[in-house]
Amino acid sequence: MKIEHIAIYVNDLELNKQFYIQFFNAKSNELYYNFKTGLKTYFLTFDDGARLEIMNRPNMTDGYKGLMQTGLTHLAFSVGSKEKVDLLTKQLVEAGYSILNGPRTTGDGYYESCILGPENTQIEITE
Repeated sequence: MKIEHIAIYVNDLELNKQFYIQFFNAKSNELYYNFKTGLKTYFLTFDDGARLEIMNRPNMTDGYKGLMQTGLTHLAFSVGSKEKVDLLTKQLVEAGYSILNGPRTTGDGYYESCILGPENTQIEITE
């Protein structure tokens, strides 16, 4: 068994799509639009086959999202080496994204950094 995909609602589909394409080498399908419900989605596929669905619809609600809230906490991407963690973290900071911590080795042995992506989505970058 495997997780087929993860889906998240976003306010700005195009901004989020470009973020994952630019920094995480995602490939996107064509925009799906359901005229009846107003739902718009993209499926983003990553090199290993993992998929992220980003969605938007007119009747979404958008409350405060704390960093320590219940529910989906972060998306983690393995980039293959400590050097790649460092490089991608640097590129994201240079592009204006906030770093939460790292790069560092965590107590459980991960080498990682954590940044805030578009719409304050926490992104963990691991080796």
